[in-house]
Amino acid sequence: MVTAQDTAVVILSYNGKKWHELFLPLIVAESTAGYTVVVVDNASTDDTADYIRQNFPTVSLLQIPINKGFANGYAVALQQIQSKYYVLLSADFEVTPGWFAPLYTAMEADIQLAACQPKIKYWREREKFEYAGAAGGFKDNLGYMFCRGRILDEIEEDHGQYDDHIEIFWASGGCLFVRADLYHMVGGLDADFYAHMEEIDLCWRLKNAGYKIGYIGSSTVYHVGGSVISYGSPQKLFYNFRNSLVLLLKNESLGRLLWLFPFRLVLDGIAGLHLLSQGKRIEFITVIKAHFNFYGSIGKWLKHRAAAQKIKSAHPNKNGLYKGSIIWQYYGKGQKRYNSLKWSSKSL
Repeated sequence: MVTAQDTAVVILSYNGKKWHELFLPLIVAESTAGYTVVVVDNASTDDTADYIRQNFPTVSLLQIPINKGFANGYAVALQQIQSKYYVLLSADFEVTPGWFAPLYTAMEADIQLAACQPKIKYWREREKFEYAGAAGGFKDNLGYMFCRGRILDEIEEDHGQYDDHIEIFWASGGCLFVRADLYHMVGGLDADFYAHMEEIDLCWRLKNAGYKIGYIGSSTVYHVGGSVISYGSPQKLFYNFRNSLVLLLKNESLGRLLWLFPFRLVLDGIAGLHLLSQGKRIEFITVIKAHFNFYGSIGKWLKHRAAAQKIKSAHPNKNGLYKGSIIWQYYGKGQKRYNSLKWSSKSL
């Protein structure tokens, strides 16, 4: 058991020594702002654990004997850490001087703020936002997720257009600041997601319980991206399609689910046929596999839904929900930037 200061910055690592060499020194140096650093070694096969012990004596090290995925690594580790707040920080993130204080201040100022994220930019092209989280996540009326700074594959440059503090629908799991008590109250990260969208599921449950999710634009971090599951890989595609179905089944209201779920199945079929028309046979087969995997475990996912619905408030927080279709805006109207949607979320 690790007992942290007010905040535990928890870094999940799998064969991440090269990232720790690059990024851990500044993370540790910045810990004087008031956090404890915990590295969770998710059954690495390199010498990550020895490297941490030898070079960072102030860092707490937790070791997980069997790697069962990103979500499971955090699910297991956070049961062993006592703290008021957790910051879930992926190993391939570079923090910046002063990154922590704006996030902590926002959480302290509003007890209804369950979780938040900083501005996330791309480590390799530092003027751009990063794919996984950018300037905060949203959900459209059909259950598709998008970000300020990144809609589908269109990624913006940062010109200070998103330096504000606003409510969002979901915060990136790559750098997620969350209240520990609320994290555990809603059941934490769902280990059965394995990887991808598990943070959206967590945020959706927090929103359904009536709490806020925030974006704090005065804090900046940089993400390498694709270091565990490569962007565009069949594995990423599999979890994208399967876990998006799980998200809807677990968290949507029954009334919306009855029409939305069949509609999404049709849209997934169209997406699969589009991949096939482009000669992407492996990707087409991956979409089919994702659906059959979901159907084959429907009993398990219905149990997950029952648990998620039990914690739902009579007044869910719906800020961050875009009432239109992001797919129609992008492909039908050519609106590929957040500011072109003529829609905005509530300020914190």
